[in-house]
Amino acid sequence: MSDFISEDDLLTFDGYLKYQAVDPAALTPDELAMWRCYFDEAARSRSRAPKLGLMKLPPVPGEQKYAVAIRKGADLWLTIWVRCSPKGEVFIMYPRAGRAAGDPHASYHLNGVFHQKSYDKARLRQQRQPLTAAFKESEHLGIYAGHGTGSGAVCDAKAFDGVVIVEPGILGPKDGSVGIDLVAAGYEATWRQEIAGGFYFGTVHRRQVFARGPLPAVAITIQS
Repeated sequence: MSDFISEDDLLTFDGYLKYQAVDPAALTPDELAMWRCYFDEAARSRSRAPKLGLMKLPPVPGEQKYAVAIRKGADLWLTIWVRCSPKGEVFIMYPRAGRAAGDPHASYHLNGVFHQKSYDKARLRQQRQPLTAAFKESEHLGIYAGHGTGSGAVCDAKAFDGVVIVEPGILGPKDGSVGIDLVAAGYEATWRQEIAGGFYFGTVHRRQVFARGPLPAVAITIQS
């Protein structure tokens, strides 16, 4: 995985240019100075961003939570998680510093409305199957890229009903993605066969399906 770009790579000017797909040998001195200014500003912005630390997610009766965490040494860093509310609604959450960061999230409501929202505005709104006993087969909730440990969100595995642990070199700022699906109870085997020609085109490193009794299971796919 020599082409993998990690967050540590972004701390260097050469790594930053690689992330931007810029060849320094092709730049004039003025262009190189311009890119150096961009790099310095990105470094300042990164230094000002708050680190979240241990994510405190208290248990809620009737709620399930499923996390994707990046292993780095002995530590686990939270990069995305799924929250299933006691009512049955499903939320896809990112570790961000609250409303100041726009509170980006996706939500699948009981009436079947699927939202992607940030800064209190819906960037995407679709009508899907209602989350009732009549839910059939599966619903794909998106493929999410742009991962890493820079938020400083520490994953407490005990706070989740399930954790998909990803080894280094798979999920990064530019590489890898997390796919999330809802799968009707008892449909998993058929769904696994169908998705081979569906949403997932890269190399699948791990796929984990979390059953929830009669409710749709949460399926998490890690791919490059």
